[in-house]
Amino acid sequence: MASDNVVVVTAGNFESEVVQSDVPVLVDFWAPWCGPCKMLGPVIDQLADEYAGKAKVAKIDIESDEDTKQLAVTHGVSSIPALMVFKGGEKVEETIGAQAKPALATMIDNALA
Repeated sequence: MASDNVVVVTAGNFESEVVQSDVPVLVDFWAPWCGPCKMLGPVIDQLADEYAGKAKVAKIDIESDEDTKQLAVTHGVSSIPALMVFKGGEKVEETIGAQAKPALATMIDNALA
């Protein structure tokens, strides 16, 4: 079941939800046709629930529209899933491919430290 704590980000709200966020943000760049992205979905939902109030967990469907595709290009996404942690508006950590939950939790914890 999808988490209500996952923030759906688009090119239109990237600035307000990610760049201007008061807390670190784990961003999952994904697409509906991507098998590894689908496998990662439940992990993203769990992290969103576990870090609610401390960090944001966001998903960006890179194929939702042309502006969102461009957002992925701007942030150097060449393969998905691409996961990035933003803190203070800056990208502080990134990884590509489906990752185990502990690895993603460590990325968020590093940004919270």
